[in-house]
Amino acid sequence: MRTNVSLWWILTGFFALVAIAYTVWSVIWYGNLEWVGTVALFFTALMGALIGFYTGAVHRAQGGELPEDVLTADIDDGDPEIGEFSPWSWWPLVLASSAAVAIIGLAVGAWMVPIGLGIFVVAIIGWVYEYYRGYFAR
Repeated sequence: MRTNVSLWWILTGFFALVAIAYTVWSVIWYGNLEWVGTVALFFTALMGALIGFYTGAVHRAQGGELPEDVLTADIDDGDPEIGEFSPWSWWPLVLASSAAVAIIGLAVGAWMVPIGLGIFVVAIIGWVYEYYRGYFAR
């Protein structure tokens, strides 16, 4: 965790320096301030500082090191239980297809958006209830 905190503060400093350099470059080269890039780079530095502060506060609050930061730790020490996933499930593909149909509907014709939403409802219900019916029911 200490490494993560250091990396975020380094990124914050980098983006702050880039924002300053970008601002000076745009004023010198073009004669006026280019607001969009300047504000975006300063906000990027601000977000890096926010994440750096948060990870530092979490590191101080937990009082210990993560297994990834301990040199004598095994690989399995940092391997948490992530959850149960169905590698055979086709519902995520149907869900992504529904999003694709809805987005294409926004671009091509609005009549396709309700079709995409209908496929979305079917995909969500199928994915949630896939363990209640069929071969993998419990």
